[in-house]
Amino acid sequence: MSKPIVAVVGRPNVGKSTLFNQIGKRRLSIVDDMAGVTRDRIYMDAVWLNREFTLVDTGGIEIKSADKMLTQIRTQAKIAADEADVIVFVADGRAGLTADDEAVAKFLRGSNKPIVLAVNKIDDVRQNGDIYEFYNLGLGEPIGISASNALNLGDLLDAVVKNFPSTEDEARDEDEIRIAVIGRPNVGKSSLVNAMLGEERVIVSDVPGTTRDAIDTHFFADGTKFTLIDTAGMRRKSKIDEPVERYSVIRSLRAIDRADVVLMLIEAPVGVTEQDKKIAGYAHDSGKGCVIVVNKWDIFPNKHDRSTNRFTDDLRERLGFLQYAPVVYVSALTGQRVDRVTELVKFVAEQQSMRIQTSVLNELIRDAVAVNPPPSKKGKSAKIFFVTQADIRPPRFILFVNEPELMHFSYLRFIENRLRESFGFEGTPLKFAVRKHKQTDESL
Repeated sequence: MSKPIVAVVGRPNVGKSTLFNQIGKRRLSIVDDMAGVTRDRIYMDAVWLNREFTLVDTGGIEIKSADKMLTQIRTQAKIAADEADVIVFVADGRAGLTADDEAVAKFLRGSNKPIVLAVNKIDDVRQNGDIYEFYNLGLGEPIGISASNALNLGDLLDAVVKNFPSTEDEARDEDEIRIAVIGRPNVGKSSLVNAMLGEERVIVSDVPGTTRDAIDTHFFADGTKFTLIDTAGMRRKSKIDEPVERYSVIRSLRAIDRADVVLMLIEAPVGVTEQDKKIAGYAHDSGKGCVIVVNKWDIFPNKHDRSTNRFTDDLRERLGFLQYAPVVYVSALTGQRVDRVTELVKFVAEQQSMRIQTSVLNELIRDAVAVNPPPSKKGKSAKIFFVTQADIRPPRFILFVNEPELMHFSYLRFIENRLRESFGFEGTPLKFAVRKHKQTDESL
C-alpha cells in the first residue's frame, strides 16, 4: 500500500516550512521571515506512531493575488491538496484570524479531504485563548502549536494519523509481479510499455510529461501475470515548469511504493545523470527489485564491439549502489531486445522471494567469519551469535551480536557480498538489522 500523503497548506509566512522541518527532523525547506520564500512543493518521508507517510510542503496561498508567481504557488498548493490524504491547514495565532485565512479555508473545504487545523506560534500556555477565534473557520477543533519550539506537535500528528486511510493492503494476486517504469521525462517509458504490451495502450509523445498519472496495465507472459505501472517522468525541481508535472512526481513515488520490481530507464545518448541517480536511489532505498534498461541504444553514437562494456562500466561507477541490478540494452522504438525485459523482471522477482534455510545461512556466515573476523574497537571484538532471514521482497537478515555498535557497515557489506556470491540475489537490495544477543552462547 502507498504511504499516505499529508500536505501542509496555508497563507504565506505562517510557519509551514518550520513545521515541515520540525516533523521531518531535517531542514529541507528554506525558513525565512520574508513571505513567499518557499516557491514550490517539497516532500519527504516521515513516521509517527509507526505509520509512515509522505509530508508535502507548499508555497503560501494568496487567494486574491493576481501576481504570476503567487498564482503558480496557489496552483501548486491546490495540486498538493488534491493529491493529499490529509491536509494540515496552518494559521498564525499571533496575527489572529484574517480574511485570507477565511478565503484559504473556503478554498480547502472544496477539496473534500480531511483537514487538521494547526494554529501556529502559540509559544506559551497563556496564548491558548488566541486559538478560539479559529473555530469560525468551520474546520473543527483548532490545535495550538509552536512549530519553532516543537510544542504540541504530538497532538497535531495524532490528529493527522487518525485521518489516514485503512492500513489494510489493497487486494492483489500474490503470484502477480508489479512493475513500475521509472526515469526522467522523455527517456521512452511509454514507448517501452507499448513495446512490452505489443499494442498502443499508452499515449506516446516527444513532449516530456505526457503521462500524467500512473497507469496500471495487466498482461500475461510465459504463464506469469504482470501489472505495468507507467509513471510520469521525474525531473529536478529547478527544471519543472508545469504544475501538473510536479504533481506527477508524487504519483511516481507512489507507483514505486506499489511495485515489486522497477525498470530504471536510462537514455543511452545522454548517459547517467544526477537526476537518474536520485530516482534510482529512491527505488533502492524502498527495497525494490531493479532492472536497469538502457533505451535508445539503436541511436547510440560510435557503437562498436566494446561500447556495451564501456557503457556498463560507467553505469556501475555512477550508480554504485545498484551493483546488483542487471542491465539490458534496448530500443523501445524498434523493439530490439524488449523481450529480455520481461524475462529479467521475472528472474529478479524470483531472486527477491528467495529464502535461505537458517542452518545453511549460519554455515555460510561461520565460514565468512573464519576468513574475515568481525571488527574490534578498543580491544573489544564483535561476535556474531546467530543469523536468520526475517523477510523477503526485499530479503532481510537479522544478525544477533554481542555489541551492535561494533558492527561496522563495511563488515555488513562484506556479509552482503558473501551472500550474493553464494546465492545470487541478483536485482534486489539486501537489508540488514543488527540486534544485541541476550544470551552468552558461543559465537559463530
